[in-house]
Parts: sequence; structure tokens; C-alpha cells
Amino acid sequence: MKKVAFYTLGCKVNQYETEAMLEMFKEDGYEQVDSEDYADVYVINTCTVTHMSDRKSRQYIRRMKKKNPNAIIAVVGCYSQVSPEEILEIEEVNLVMGTNERRTIVDEIKKLEVVEGDKKASTVDDIMKVRAFEEIEISQSNGRTRAFMKIQDGCDRFCTYCIIPYARGGKVRSRDMESIVNEAKTLAENGYEEVVLTGIHVASYGKDLKEENTNLLDVIKRVNEIDGIKRIRTSSVEPILFTDEFVNEVSNMEKVMPHYHLSLQSGCDETLKRMNRRYTTEEYKTIVNKLREEIPNVAITTDVIVGFPGETEEEFEKTYNFLKDIELSQMHIFKYSPRKGTKAADMENQVSPQDKHERSEKLLKLNKENFEKMATRMVGKEFEVLFEQEVGENKYEGLTPNYLKTIVTSNEDICGKILKVKIIEVKDEYVEGILV
Repeated sequence: MKKVAFYTLGCKVNQYETEAMLEMFKEDGYEQVDSEDYADVYVINTCTVTHMSDRKSRQYIRRMKKKNPNAIIAVVGCYSQVSPEEILEIEEVNLVMGTNERRTIVDEIKKLEVVEGDKKASTVDDIMKVRAFEEIEISQSNGRTRAFMKIQDGCDRFCTYCIIPYARGGKVRSRDMESIVNEAKTLAENGYEEVVLTGIHVASYGKDLKEENTNLLDVIKRVNEIDGIKRIRTSSVEPILFTDEFVNEVSNMEKVMPHYHLSLQSGCDETLKRMNRRYTTEEYKTIVNKLREEIPNVAITTDVIVGFPGETEEEFEKTYNFLKDIELSQMHIFKYSPRKGTKAADMENQVSPQDKHERSEKLLKLNKENFEKMATRMVGKEFEVLFEQEVGENKYEGLTPNYLKTIVTSNEDICGKILKVKIIEVKDEYVEGILV
């Protein structure tokens, strides 16, 4: 039996697409092995959000080939889409595929297998011309309890720092509603109790569909009706999503988990304007307050970029003070990374690496303080925790509804179970609890 190994970098969409491609290989008779093991085919699903993502992708390409010099190396995903020629020039690479037409990956591998001599091929096309959502489905997920469901692709926002529209397409492409519902039903039948609705810009779901009034809220309502699905989450969402109607509706759905990853990027209005982010800090704060008023124990997490071109010390202090004021549960801090082809890469007043580092460290410290405050408020409370994995002898890890990583001690295997837990202690990046 032939063996295939995947290595996935990047976001939840990439994780979903890896699962879909893996199912294609299994249907063709392949056995999945770990990326550190010997395989006949290695697939690296790449990310290109930062220059570090590109570098990691190149490192793994070379690393995989060393496992089996005769293996076929397929490089797919966002880095491939943006820089196909660069990747194809890497000696170890045999196949380059972008962010479309992944359905053909097994067939493309078969074509290469019969080629004598230099095995090289690229199927990357112009993603800006793609208008239809690529249907690649999953029936199971590597996680035993939680499954990602891709419902949308592409982004037409064109934030000045972001390479993603060029990697994923500048047109929103929404998945057919019935396809989403059918996949959710299949996942429920296969034992998955939690689904995460994901996409490149999920808040834009439906804007390209002919049906009127089809949006992310409609997707949530349909998935909410499915027996077997007990928890619904969304991946990173834009502030534009949180209308009064949306907040009112989701606050009354028990299956919708009280956690939202609400993209911010900067807490300074001047910086947001240069980024082409279409909201102000005051609008963002209003949404945060609205969510906290309507949804008990809601957790709001975010992304923040430090060192964006033109960010002065004064602008950074505005960001710091804003984040200190609103006390979000968790922040992912990124140092600005210029991406060729984006407007920000050519902006004046690029910030020095030293300033980026210092600002990043300051926000990381604030993030730790904010997490401790939020987690401390949860001590003594009881939550239903979905346990996902064993992390030590008789130690099991899961997530509360508001996305708090929780570890308990149990003498029996509780993976895949939803159990009531009382939070008793705050640790560095998680809390400890006891089964009730």
C-alpha cells in the first residue's frame, strides 16, 4: 500500500483542505503516515501570511525529501499560489498546486509517477479569475471531537498589509448552503459534536450568492438545527458582522459557543486607516460591549499587528491603552511583515525590527495580564468542557464554551466527552478544574 504524509502550515482553512485532500488519497488506496515517517508522497500545504511562513514551507520541503529521496513532493496552498515559479525551482519539488483545483491532486501525482527523468509540474492558475467555490468535502477530521467546515473562500477587502486576496482570490466565493448542511450532518453521524465554520472572510458569506438575505447567520441557523451537533463556533470574523440582529440571534442559540475571534489589528484609528480597515476603535469597542452585555461569560480574542509602516510611538501607545482598556481574553501578536505586491510594502516610514520587538514584548506582557484577569473570573464557576486529548498520565485537556483551555485529572479516558467541570486554579496559559 502506498503511503502519503501531509504537513500543514497556517490557518483553519488550510487544515480543512488538508483533511479533504487526505480523504482523496485514502479513497485511492493510500495509507496516511506521519510527516516524520517514510512515505511515497509528501504534501506540504503552505501559508504565506508572513515571510516566516514562506521560510518554514521551504524548510519542510527539503526535510521531507530527505525521508525518501524517491518520494514525490507536492507543494500546495497560499505560498504556491503567490510564488509558483519560485517553488518549482526548488530541486526537491515535483508538483506545485495553488489554492484551486485541489480535486485533481491524486491524478496529477499519477501523471508524475509515469514520467521518466525530471518530474516537474505546476497547475497554478490565475486565482483572480476564479468565481466559483471549489467543492472539496470531508466526512471526518483528524481531531476526535471538533471538525472544521469551510464555507467560504476569497476576500475582497484588500487590507494594505495583506497578501491573502492575491493568494485566495479577490472575489468572495460562498459554498452552497445545502452542501454545508449535508457535510455537517455527515460529521454529526460520524460522531463529531463540535463544528467550526471557517473561511478566508466568513463575514462575507453569501454576498456573491443569488439568493437574497443569505449570510453567515443563516448558515449558523441551519447548522443549529442538526441533531448531533452540540457546539458551533466561527473562525476569525470582522467587526462588520456584529449587527444587533446577529448578536440577538446568536445569544439565544445554546449551541453557539460564547467565543468570538474579532479581528482588530490596531487600536489606533490613524493606523487602521492606513491599513484600510473599515471601522474605528470606537465602533470596535461598541461591538465588544454589546457582546459582553448580551452573552454571559463571552470571550473575545483578537489579532494585533505591531510595527505597521508609519506607526509612531504615539500611535503604538494608543493601541496599548485601547487594549488595556477593553481587556480582551487573548491577543495574537504579530510583528508586521512586508509582503511583496501589497500597498504597505511600499509605504514610507517602515518601522525598525528593534521597535517591532519592543512593542511586541509589551503587548505580550499585557496579554498575559488580561488572560489572568479573565481566567480568574472563571474560578469557582462550572462549565461543560469538551475533552479533546490526553496530555499526560490521567490528564485530559478540553475547551470550555468560551474557549478556555482546561485540564483535569481522570482515571478513565474522557476524550470526546462533554463533562461538567469546576474551574479551581489559573495556570500560565490554561486553567485546572475538577470533574463535577
